[in-house]
Order: sequence, then structure tokens, then C-alpha cells
Amino acid sequence: MTALDRFYPIVDSAAWIDRIVPLGVRLVQLRIKDRSPAELRAQIRAAEATCLAQGCLLVVNDYWQLAIDEGCRFVHLGQEDLADADVGAIRRAGLGLGLSSHDGEELETALAVSPDYIALGPVYPTILKQMKWAPQGLEKLGDWKRRIGDIPLVAIGGMSVERAAGAFAAGADIVSAVTDITLNPDPEDRVRQWLAATRA
Repeated sequence: MTALDRFYPIVDSAAWIDRIVPLGVRLVQLRIKDRSPAELRAQIRAAEATCLAQGCLLVVNDYWQLAIDEGCRFVHLGQEDLADADVGAIRRAGLGLGLSSHDGEELETALAVSPDYIALGPVYPTILKQMKWAPQGLEKLGDWKRRIGDIPLVAIGGMSVERAAGAFAAGADIVSAVTDITLNPDPEDRVRQWLAATRA
């Protein structure tokens, strides 16, 4: 598995992929909820085509079977999705695997399947979705990194350009952003700021 880029935006449509990937994004997640199977397939297919053309690695959230069917290269699973997924099939298809974790028990569950990255969150309060976990804070990033060693650690939840340096200093290898981009009045400019901050 090649090294993953330090900037990891997450978006909910192929249209977003078309907007931001050509700016120089090298790692992006497509996280779509509540669409028909046909829509999901079309979105994944379009997003992967754009990413391939632009030299970007697409990570498909949740839908590992569709990702395999569409020849994608990477999937991300939450803990509940992991329990239902066929990790063997994912690996046999040659896909990379990223996993979410929120506490020590989930970290052990993630480590047991040797993922290609582990995400810890929320680091800060997030408006994206209701979460039963309190913000983890920067100190937890350092603890997690010491425990997982060489596996890339993704910081997610309430992340912004301004907070990125602190997350990297605490131990994160990669910083993921959602609403800092999608709710920004100028998402393209914000992506450029992220790229400058993470590739300095």
C-alpha cells in the first residue's frame, strides 16, 4: 500500500469529488447515506473514474461489496459495518481497509484485522452527526499513535485548517475534514488552504 496523503476530505457525492479532486486532492472519501443501490453504484463509479483520472485514491465508505464490484481500491468501515463485512473478501479483492475507532475496545477490534489506517474521533466537537462519544482531544491522539505504531492514524471530528498542526503534532499522520470544507462559503479556496497546510 502506497503512503496515504496527509489531507483526507470526506464528501457525500461524486459532484463534490469533481469539484475538489482536480485542485490536487490525493485522498478522498465518498460517504453517502440513504440512496438506492443503483444511485450508489452510479455515484461510486463516477467518483472512482474521476479519482483515477486525477491520480487520487478514492475511499468508499460502508459499501464494500459495491466497491469490490466497481473495481475500487479502498474502503472505510465503521465498527458496526466491520461486524457485518467479509474482511477476507475485501482483502482478496486487493482493497485497502480503513477503520473507525472511538474507544479502547474498538481500537483492539480494529487492530485485530490489520487495517491500512485507523481513524480516531471525534477529536473536537463536531456538528456532522450525533455521537455517543465525547470529544477525544489531542492527548488521545498521542496515546493511540503509541499503541498502533506504524499504522497511519487519521484524526477526524471538528477538524479545521487551523487545528491541523496541533493534530499532527499530537501524533496524527492524516487529518480528515468534512464540514470545514462542505459548509465553507468558498470550498475550493478552503481545499487550497488545506493543501498548503498539509504539504508545507
